[in-house]
This record gives sequence, structure tokens and C-alpha cells, in this order.
Amino acid sequence: MRQIILDTETTGLEPSQGHRIIEVGCVELLDRKLTGKRFHRYINPQREVEAGALAVHGLSDAFLRDKPVFGAISRDLLAFIDGASLIIHNAPFDLGFLDHEFKLLDKKAKPLASRCQIIDTLILARQRHPGQRNSLDALCKRYGVDNSQRDLHGALLDADLLARVYLAMTGGQGSLFDRLEESPSTEEKNNSAHVLAVAPAQVNTAALKVIFANMAELAAHEQYMRELQA
Repeated sequence: MRQIILDTETTGLEPSQGHRIIEVGCVELLDRKLTGKRFHRYINPQREVEAGALAVHGLSDAFLRDKPVFGAISRDLLAFIDGASLIIHNAPFDLGFLDHEFKLLDKKAKPLASRCQIIDTLILARQRHPGQRNSLDALCKRYGVDNSQRDLHGALLDADLLARVYLAMTGGQGSLFDRLEESPSTEEKNNSAHVLAVAPAQVNTAALKVIFANMAELAAHEQYMRELQA
């Protein structure tokens, strides 16, 4: 089972307004294990980066000026993700930009969702933690994933963090004390109308390892329960 965790950074929020991709980051999972294989490219968008987007990712026009255009990296990107399931947080956003870029290169290009299975971790998180914040930062905190280096968004860094969140979210327990008082972020509310465009995540439960408590652990648990009842 080959899965690719994918993230992008862009010049703005809407490809319909001429905004473009400026960074793509991908991390490979094989049978739910990080392989160390990555795909990472910065891209010259051939337009200015909006001030709001610059404040999020810090990728300036000057930095991007000498980077390759999307057409120069498109084949390598497709070769890396081909045949894999794509795991994306708020998938409609990234897929919308990627499909737009491929359409600019070839008007007959098919959507990525027609050639790859899509797992949207935002949908998955909302199913598991309804009524709570489910941004990447919130999920890192909930599942104990260290995001202390995330001062700015970055496609490769965010893909790596999402890989660890996804493995924790689909293979283990979250905190028993999830903060139910948390409310969805403004970003999540704004994107909620588009999330249903992607099929819900499917978890391969057959691959999960079951670990049973040993006798010493069972005895310690029984002693703890007796102390609670005392």
C-alpha cells in the first residue's frame, strides 16, 4: 500500500483569479511506514505573491524568480505520485490548484482524483473530532506531534507533519481529554462547502497491529481501579 502525503503553497487562495502553485512537497508511506523518499520543488509562478500569502509561507517573489516553472517539474511530480493514494489536508484546495496547473499545460488533462485515490485528513479529523478545531496545528497538538519548527507554512514540512498526524490518527488513540470546547477555525468554516467534493477517508484496519496487555500490566490496572474505588 503506497501512500503519498502531499501539500502545496500558493500565491493566493483562488486559481480562478490567476493564482499559482509556488511549492509542492510530498512524503512517501509504504505499508504505513515512512520510507524517507520525498518530492520537493519550489516553482516560479510567473506572477506576484499576494501579501497575505507571503505572510503565511514567507516565499518571496525574489526567492522564486530563478525557480523552474510548473511545466518543468510536472512530469517528475506525476511520476512520483502515480499509482499511490494521495493524503491531503483540505484536499479540495490543493487539488484545485494542481488540476488548474495541469489544465494550463494540457486542456484535456484529467483531474488527479480520476487517477489517484484521495484521502482528505480534514474530513477524517472532523469525523473523529466533531465540533473541535482540526487545523494541522490543532491535530499536531492533539496527537503529540512536534510542530515547534513550524513558524511558517512550508509544503515539505507540512507534508511531513501530516504524515505523522495521519499515522497517529488512523493507528492509535487520541487524548482522552480532547478539548470539546474548541470550535472550528474560520479557515475550516470557509472550506466546509468544498470538502464534500472528495470521498471520505478509508482506513485499512486489517493492517493495524493489536497489542494485548501482559499479566503484570493487567495486575497494575486492577490495583489502580481498586485505589480509585477506595
